[in-house]
Amino acid sequence: MEKNYQMSESFLLASLLAIVGGFLDAYSYVCRDHVFANAQTGNIVKLGMSIAQGDSFQTVKYLIPILAFFLGVFITMFLRYQCMYQKWHWRQIILIIEMMILVIVSFIPVGPYNRIVHILISFLCAMQAECFKKVLGSPFSSTMCTGNLRSGVENLYRGIFQNDKQAIQKCFCYITIICFFILGVIVGVWLTLLFHENAILFCLIPVMISLVSMFE
Repeated sequence: MEKNYQMSESFLLASLLAIVGGFLDAYSYVCRDHVFANAQTGNIVKLGMSIAQGDSFQTVKYLIPILAFFLGVFITMFLRYQCMYQKWHWRQIILIIEMMILVIVSFIPVGPYNRIVHILISFLCAMQAECFKKVLGSPFSSTMCTGNLRSGVENLYRGIFQNDKQAIQKCFCYITIICFFILGVIVGVWLTLLFHENAILFCLIPVMISLVSMFE
């Protein structure tokens, strides 16, 4: 089934990046001020609340990671259309940048510089989310689970009530990816408690495997 799609849409790649997504959420929560840095919904809500309360400091505080996410998507789009004819695929360049950010974050000590880490992880997740948006031809996200859960349930309904066997396969795909995300969270908690800020270096393993797999 996978051979009909690009390697960037493979189930292997989606699973590996889902592990990274779950790991980063656990990492940022456990040792970086109990913040989920992957998605921006919470920051956007808090931004609105800060504006309503007239708190300019908090407004800027929540605006910065949103802008980092914005910049991550923008730069990904730029690389996509500027690197079309280069030797390296633009998605491979994104993964290399992601590995560089992971290494940088590992050198930032826990404490007063956590806000910088939130910004870097927001930027990283924006690039990953924009770069890898499909699994086996269907939309998915490696950095959050809400959309995957919705799509899984939609396909489960089609499989049961419309006798769509392909929908059942897609449902299984989505549920499995969510399980890999949860696995990333579990491993992320364990390793972060053991290695603190350096735990993020373990994300290099699935990212490196993803990079190498794209040479095939």
